[in-house]
Amino acid sequence: MSRPKLEIADIFRAHGPAWRQANAGHVSLSQLKVMSAIEACRTEALGGHVAACAKCGHQHIAYNSCKNRHCPKCQGPAARDWMAARAEDLLPVEYFHVVFTLPAQIAQIAYWNKKAVYDLLFHASAQTLTTIAADPRHLGARIGMTSVLHTWGSALTHHPHVHIIVPGGGLSPDGTRWIGCRPGFFLPVKVLSRLFRRLFIDGLLALHRARNLVFFGDLAGLAEADTFAAWLAPFRKSEWVIYAKPPFGGPEAVLAYLSRYTHRVAISNSRLISADAETVTFRWKDYRIKNGDHQKVMRLATGEFIRRFLIHVLPDGFHRIRHYGLLASAGRKTTIARIRALLGAHTARQGNPPSAEIIPLTLREPCPDCGGPMRIIEIFRRGQKPRSRAPPREQAA
Repeated sequence: MSRPKLEIADIFRAHGPAWRQANAGHVSLSQLKVMSAIEACRTEALGGHVAACAKCGHQHIAYNSCKNRHCPKCQGPAARDWMAARAEDLLPVEYFHVVFTLPAQIAQIAYWNKKAVYDLLFHASAQTLTTIAADPRHLGARIGMTSVLHTWGSALTHHPHVHIIVPGGGLSPDGTRWIGCRPGFFLPVKVLSRLFRRLFIDGLLALHRARNLVFFGDLAGLAEADTFAAWLAPFRKSEWVIYAKPPFGGPEAVLAYLSRYTHRVAISNSRLISADAETVTFRWKDYRIKNGDHQKVMRLATGEFIRRFLIHVLPDGFHRIRHYGLLASAGRKTTIARIRALLGAHTARQGNPPSAEIIPLTLREPCPDCGGPMRIIEIFRRGQKPRSRAPPREQAA
């Protein structure tokens, strides 16, 4: 794969030191670690290996990846591995995509209280779907879902929302039948919106009572219980945005879609256009335009671009992909097998382990020149230089 002309790593390496110095004391340790990881990714700082083709003798150096979940270069391989593991969970039914978003003012509270509010966003959205689906007036079934947190808008602004992929149906309460939803329709959006609104506001009040929220700036007064309750009151009557997309074309389409969403970062390298000490230019989509071309070009001050990228660094240990209900990890395999039996579908075949047919020290990717097998002939550690004279090549190791 060819290397993009410009990468986040290039911006961090060239302008990160000055930005860190100018913002000393205002950058978290997690954010500093992310910057360092991206700067070092696929460079000799992390070590790597030299590979040679067993047929034509072609050689190249492949530096190790940082494997940081916020690094644009590392998420492609991570997504492929994750999707391979999820393929066996797919069912021969319609799948639906539901998006839960927060009002902008409440998103500001999430900005200051990321772990607490992002956790609440996950739990409230999952509970909403589970509760409405279990209601006999709607589906009357136990469902499962995969939730993925995104915290950004296309312009790198703070816009927390959860993408949920859910099979179109569930198990009957006694577990003996599969209850499918109506073709092309899962659950009523307005009903989902109102329950989600209530659950989230109640959860936010509980966090406040437990003193798990902090407030700054113009909203510092919300630290008082009565003030916070009064501030939240109008949100109980406003419309909260929940978007349900049409069902996917089939299990393969679900996998393709998930591979684009599960390991996405705030901005990909392919969207970058140019960068210097003053300005970073990148492509973005303006979804406010109802008809016409969404594509636009944005120019941000370099320091502001770095700041916006880093506000999407998640708290340490925070899981941005979660499974609920029938797809919860504890009993997922057993549950999936039972559902497949009820649907009369064959159990998904287990694939061979990734390394089953790979000779030790032989890479999966063939030689770029002749297609022959590539063998590792040298491994070098962090900070070391390889003894071989092969030209460096952009490849994860």
